[in-house]
Amino acid sequence: MSTAVVRTSEGWWVQRADGLIRPVDTDATTTAELLADRPAVEQADRAEDGWEELGSRELLSPVTTPCRVVAQMVNYRSHAIDSGFNPGLVPTTFFRKASGSVSGPADEIIRPAHVNLLDYEVELGLVLGAPLPLDADVTSATLGQYVAALVVANDISARDVQLPKTQFYESKSYPTFTPLGPRLVLVDENDLASLERLRLTCAVNGEVRQDSTTAEMITRPDRALTVLARFQTMAPGDVLLTGTPGGTALRSPGKALELIGSLLPPAKKWQTFFARQAKNPAYLKPGDMVTASISTPDGSLDLGTQRTPVRAATVKART
Repeated sequence: MSTAVVRTSEGWWVQRADGLIRPVDTDATTTAELLADRPAVEQADRAEDGWEELGSRELLSPVTTPCRVVAQMVNYRSHAIDSGFNPGLVPTTFFRKASGSVSGPADEIIRPAHVNLLDYEVELGLVLGAPLPLDADVTSATLGQYVAALVVANDISARDVQLPKTQFYESKSYPTFTPLGPRLVLVDENDLASLERLRLTCAVNGEVRQDSTTAEMITRPDRALTVLARFQTMAPGDVLLTGTPGGTALRSPGKALELIGSLLPPAKKWQTFFARQAKNPAYLKPGDMVTASISTPDGSLDLGTQRTPVRAATVKART
């Protein structure tokens, strides 16, 4: 049975479905330490008294840093189609994000001054509770030995950095580019068996842009961890972002435009591409409010909703 935990400057709290919270009696200061102290979480969850309103407390990212943040590329069929790929031919690939990009579920997303094409990607985050060694063979039956918790993530992306430079690390690692939370939902094997029922939604200013379920994944979490373990170890508290559904601002320009673009010199090609993208109103702008949520239809697994406003970076005056 799942248990939701939130984090504030005061420490860790169990959160009930009605929103009330109760402190966890633990010395844990990191996510890894909290996951290792699960009895304390369960004891707090069973308590009959001591529950209170969240009130004005600010929720922090329930995943503490430093940690590894690894993400899957093009892992939903709808996103593959939007990107111009054949879903049946998409390989299982990964990239890293700097843990300095992690922010809280209500923190501002800060758009750097040189970025104009800021995109959103709601994703299910898997939080490791045990080491993933090299050459681990993870199956659906053993997934619970490695994955201890789930979290809502938004893989914010600077497309005008990512595309011409083919630079995923930089374009996705600016500060505030990985909002996590609000909840860290501790799960067991029965909960993990319900992963395909999770629905991911992302809206901008109340307009739903992404709405799909994890049943659309191309590579399931157990297989993804097995492939990742061929070259990358993971530790408790590390996070694997499992891809995003279709509906992002960036989409394939279509076969005809791709053919035309291939005939242009590189500089002219990117100039034409960015001129077209600049007219796309779907990219995030200062003042926008992004909401991202993940839950099952019946609410038995509810990772909560993050609400992150977009702000332009403050330009430092020259002296």
